Amino acid sequence: MEKCFIFGAGEYFGSLPEIPPDCFVIAADGGYSRLAAAGIEPGLIVGDFDSLGYVPASDNVLKFRSEKDKTDTELAIDEGLKRGCRKFYIYGGTGGRLDHTLANIQCLARLSKLGLRGFLFGGGFAVTALTDGSIDFDKNHKGYISVFAHGGSACGVDESGFKYRLTNATLSSDAPIGVSNEFTGTKGKVSVKRGTLIIVYQNT
Repeated sequence: MEKCFIFGAGEYFGSLPEIPPDCFVIAADGGYSRLAAAGIEPGLIVGDFDSLGYVPASDNVLKFRSEKDKTDTELAIDEGLKRGCRKFYIYGGTGGRLDHTLANIQCLARLSKLGLRGFLFGGGFAVTALTDGSIDFDKNHKGYISVFAHGGSACGVDESGFKYRLTNATLSSDAPIGVSNEFTGTKGKVSVKRGTLIIVYQNT
């Protein structure tokens, strides 16, 4: 399966998304309660279960020690990678602890550097990472889009089709010049020649 849907223990803003039949579903710790309440049985349940408070009675459980080097979301991503997944959609990965939100954004950067794509959803926004490549947005997107350098400088950054155009720019991780651009009802494109970008955009 190419797509992996991961449900974490963070906040959920509204109902669960529609889950395509051709994807692998993973519950990361407390994310299991949201799936169970909706009558959805994930293909795998991972974590130390400190958030959930109990170990689910399922044959598809991978339990880890609470003292570990990876977050539950990262463990879920690892399992998706083992199964050949190339696109990751993470829900319940924002809105709770800020450190876990930042950790999830780092996971997006990791996937991007592997040539894969991950998306983190929450609060009407989506986050993704882009390394040495481009991403297109259709004309139906509305609201704000912000672009940040991750892990140093990002060189050869272009933004086209938005309110403010950027051409062959260099963004640094200590200057948020890419914040609050806007969709304009036309197709948009963000590209970077060298480096990694974190892209945050409205997803309503």
